[in-house]
Amino acid sequence: MMITNSTLKIATFNLFNYLEPPNAYYEFERIYTAEQWAKKQRWIIDYLTEHQPDVIGFQEVFSIESLKELLKQQGYAYFAVVDEPQVIDDFIYKRPVVAIAAKYPIVEVASVKHDYELASTLGLTEDFAFSRKVLRATINLPHIGNTDCYVVHFKSKRPSIEIDETNKELITAEKNIIEILKANVAGGWGSTIQRGSEATLLMIEMISRREATQQPMILMGDFNNDLADGVLSHLLTNTLRFAPTFDSKTYLAKYCLNDAWQLFTKLNDDCEPDEVSNESIQGITDKDNRGLKPLRKATHYFGANSSVLDYILLSCEFDSGYDDSFFEVSNYHTYDRHLINPEFERDDLSTDHGVVCITLKLRE
Repeated sequence: MMITNSTLKIATFNLFNYLEPPNAYYEFERIYTAEQWAKKQRWIIDYLTEHQPDVIGFQEVFSIESLKELLKQQGYAYFAVVDEPQVIDDFIYKRPVVAIAAKYPIVEVASVKHDYELASTLGLTEDFAFSRKVLRATINLPHIGNTDCYVVHFKSKRPSIEIDETNKELITAEKNIIEILKANVAGGWGSTIQRGSEATLLMIEMISRREATQQPMILMGDFNNDLADGVLSHLLTNTLRFAPTFDSKTYLAKYCLNDAWQLFTKLNDDCEPDEVSNESIQGITDKDNRGLKPLRKATHYFGANSSVLDYILLSCEFDSGYDDSFFEVSNYHTYDRHLINPEFERDDLSTDHGVVCITLKLRE
C-alpha cells in the first residue's frame, strides 16, 4: 500500500518588522515604500516556494491580515494568532506578535497562561507576563494526529532599564557612561530573568498539557538565547535528582523535549563528506579525524559575533531513539544565504535571522 505524506517540514521564521505601509514600526519615519514592501513579500514567497514547509511558526508579525492572505495564496489554508500588536498615534506599531500557518487543519488555538501561584513562588511579581504571548495551536498532522505546536519569541537581551539621556544632572561624560553602564548591567540581568522565567513557566504548562492530553509537542521560535546557556538549558531537562531510576527511565522521556539538531546529528553520526558539505549544513573534521561531522549554522549575526537563537524542539514521538516514535529528523536546514552572502537586489529587505526548517520522515 502506498503511504502518502511520509515527510513533514516544520519551520521557524523571524520575519523582521513585517508591517504593511503606510504604517510605521517603532518610530514614525520607519515606513516601507510600496516597492520595498512588495520586495519583502516576494522574498518570503520565494523562500516558501523553494522549501515548502508544512507548518511555520512566525515571529515579528505586525500586519496579521496581510500575512494571512500571503500565506493563503501559497497554500496555507490554516493560520492563527492569539494577540495583536500595540498601535500608538494610529499608525506607529510596537510589540509585534507570533503567528502560525499550516497546510493541515488547526483544530484548537490558545494563548498559553502561566501558573500565577508558581510565578509568585519563584519570586516574580503579580503582574508578570510573557513579553510576547505564547501561541499554542493543535494541528492534525498525518499519521501522528493532533499535535500541540507552540510558537515563542522570548524576551530579547536588550536591557530592560533605560536611562534618560536628556537628564541635565548627567553633566560630565564620565557620569553619563557610569549611568549607562549601571543600566546595562542591571537591565541586562532583568531581561535574562524575564527570558528564563518565560521558558520555565512555559515548560511547566507544556508538561501539564502533555499529561492531560498525551499529544505530541513541538516548540519553535526565536529564543533570543543560546539553548545551551543555563538560562534556557532546563528546556532540555532529561535527568532527575532524587527520583527512582526505573520510574525516571519509564516516564521521563515522554515529558521531555529534544533539540531537533541533536536528533538530526544522532542519525548522522557517520556522515560522509558529501553528505555534510552542502547548503543545509557545514562540516568540520572531528577530533579523531574520522571524517566530517555536521556543524550547526548560526541563525543570527551581531557585529563580529554569531549565535544560534532560533530553535525547534520536539517530543519523543520524533526521536528515532524512542521505541514508539512515529517520525525521525531526516534533515535540518538553516537558510542563511541572505546573512552570509547577501545580494542587495535580492536580500536587502529579507530578515536578520536565518530560517530553520527540519524534515520529519515517517519511520519505516
